[in-house]
Amino acid sequence: MIAVFLGPPGAGKGTQSAKLIRDLGFRKIATGDLLRAARQAGTELGDAARRYMDAGELVPDEVIVALVEETLGGFPADAPILFDGFPRTLPQARALDDALARTGRAVERVVVLDVPEQVVLRRIGGRRISPNGRVYNIHDDPPRVDGVCDETGEPLIHRKDDRPQTILRRLRVYEAQTEPIIAYYEEGAPPVARLDGMQGIEETYRSVRAALRRMPAGETEPRCNGTK
Repeated sequence: MIAVFLGPPGAGKGTQSAKLIRDLGFRKIATGDLLRAARQAGTELGDAARRYMDAGELVPDEVIVALVEETLGGFPADAPILFDGFPRTLPQARALDDALARTGRAVERVVVLDVPEQVVLRRIGGRRISPNGRVYNIHDDPPRVDGVCDETGEPLIHRKDDRPQTILRRLRVYEAQTEPIIAYYEEGAPPVARLDGMQGIEETYRSVRAALRRMPAGETEPRCNGTK
């Protein structure tokens, strides 16, 4: 099984992918993880990515896709693979199809977690982080004392990436870049399941598992929230 997991920031992809890795043995490929690992390893591709990142520029698609291909080459040929938040652009989606085709494989499932904008703002905008790494949410999981870590007593950090203006910019980028990818997959062979990301964690996980389940020939993908 090769699956692509898409959704806006704050949709819960990280939580769900961790459960899939634990329960089903998926190997996860996520762009951020690849870039950090390549940069630390000091490989030729890592150095190329580092030059763009240090200059504050986006890493080109060809470097990202080359990193993905390199990672795929290190996995067993039959390993279940979960692409988490990748591809991010239509050219990346096409390049991924080409890379997989060279190994006789293809994307078999696409799962999209749909979450309304106001919920994303609440989930990410409410996030506060302790210097020791513990994460709070002022709406759903607040500290006992406002702005202070329960464990260390240190002030909590509201990261720039978690501020409303930044979140909204990330959402606009997602809409502009990722929605065309979803349309691309919907026009192709892999079944696309758009799931309700507003469910609880376990309910969402059951929907994700159902969407990833292989369907016998002639059957159609189950509708998980009234849409394909």
